[in-house]
Amino acid sequence: MATVFQWSGKTTKGTIESGEMTAPTKEDVIAQLRRRNITATLITEKAKKVSKFTFGQARVKDKDIVVFTRQFATMIDAGLPLVQALDILSTQVENKTLSKTLQQVKVDVESGATYADALKKHPRIFSELYVNMVAAGESGGILDTILNRLAGYIEKAMKLKKKVKGAMVYPAVVTTVAVMVIAIIMIFVVPTFSKMFAQLGGTLPMPTKAVIGLSHFVAGVGGLLTLGFIVALIVFIAQARRTEKGKHIIDKIMLKLPIFGPLLNKVAVAKFTRTLGTLVSSGVPILDGLEITAKTSGNKVVEYAIMDVRKGVVGGKTLAEPITKAKVFPPMVTHMIAVGESTGALDAMLSKIADFYDDEVDAAVSNLTAMMEPILMVFLGGAVGFIVVAMYLPIFKLITLIK
Repeated sequence: MATVFQWSGKTTKGTIESGEMTAPTKEDVIAQLRRRNITATLITEKAKKVSKFTFGQARVKDKDIVVFTRQFATMIDAGLPLVQALDILSTQVENKTLSKTLQQVKVDVESGATYADALKKHPRIFSELYVNMVAAGESGGILDTILNRLAGYIEKAMKLKKKVKGAMVYPAVVTTVAVMVIAIIMIFVVPTFSKMFAQLGGTLPMPTKAVIGLSHFVAGVGGLLTLGFIVALIVFIAQARRTEKGKHIIDKIMLKLPIFGPLLNKVAVAKFTRTLGTLVSSGVPILDGLEITAKTSGNKVVEYAIMDVRKGVVGGKTLAEPITKAKVFPPMVTHMIAVGESTGALDAMLSKIADFYDDEVDAAVSNLTAMMEPILMVFLGGAVGFIVVAMYLPIFKLITLIK
């Protein structure tokens, strides 16, 4: 059975050539290359295209990229050739997917491609921001510095993501548990009391009637309809987020939520300033930096605002002017960016803004967790307490009548 091989080798003139060849074995590839007066230096099987949802393929996490980037920067700083550093790290990294990718990157670099161009072929692992910063580092001869800066940026982005997840997950988990506890009481416990009260006869108190009525609704068709509505709503939101317009509407609503909206806004500002500051300090042109920042913002409202800012800069305006009109970023951000532009220290100012808003996000998450915990506990305790009292009211009334 024939296999597709990727090869690279030296000609008699000393130039390096590369390509693909279909052959039964590596030996056949070597033989065919010899007939063309090419000495093979590397022959690897071409990686098969894998579906995005293939099971068993290790996902490359941000932590894997950070470790690889720091190690690669250390090797480049120590004077190791690019290909040799890639060869060492491709066998050293624990993540198998990243290992295979680095081997492909090494083949491309050996074939004469720049490191940035080789990374660009793997957008699912190396983002546009990563590739552009590497390209700026290669052209400026400061690749090791850029790689260390990239690793620092990814680490801070990971911390920010972790804070936001913590703020969202905790209330969601507690609310889910509360709803499940109340649903179990309504479906399995209350009907037992309801049958007992029906056998005793008499008039039930209003709270008891209300709880029993709600129990019948939850345990019957009403509960199924409610569950179906929730599932349909989740599916609708998921489908809507796949469209440009739907994602924009949902992101706009999220930013206007009373509790989570301000937090998401601070996260957006922190991410925008951190990303743009890192790109500008690495030598990426401001227009390219704005375009990359918009694509990696994670929020369509912020993305459109940044692209409007970019149009303003293309039209000859300063960065601060169109940001003021965008009305997405707080006035403090605009003023600090204006000062950074006037003093020629825009990258340093953007980093300071990002640090400030990182602290703001941290404080907001702590305050949100501290506020949500007692509210959810009171809700759960109050709901369960009301059900218990409502169920025992007829029993108390019965004991009074017996006395």
